[in-house]
Amino acid sequence: MRVFLDANVLFSASNAGSNIARLIAWLVDKDVAVSSDLAVEEARRNLTLKRPAWLPAFGDLLARVELVPSALFPLPVTLADKDAPLLCAAIRSRCRLFVTGDRRDFGHVMGQTIEGVEVASPLRLAQLLAARRR
Repeated sequence: MRVFLDANVLFSASNAGSNIARLIAWLVDKDVAVSSDLAVEEARRNLTLKRPAWLPAFGDLLARVELVPSALFPLPVTLADKDAPLLCAAIRSRCRLFVTGDRRDFGHVMGQTIEGVEVASPLRLAQLLAARRR
């Protein structure tokens, strides 16, 4: 399964030992984590400002993530100009999930499948991974 990680997931997963870091480690052990240049830039910017001590773990995480270029094309849903390229990158890179914790910008499409990509929370990702394990 290919799973796109939004910037806030990359940020949170850079906190070594956290639940989200363990979830993403579980994901990349069996599946493919994908992110884009824009998501990585945003996560790096926020880490530098808010949690610089997490930057080494961020570098380790990026070594296990497939990076794809941002994309932009018309979508059947409305997203902010800064967010549309992220979902477009997930669609173009044939991901099954777009995982984000950003309910402010993606809450109105959470749980929806757009152009073959389900917009999902980290909890939904954990549920899917656990269901496959059974």
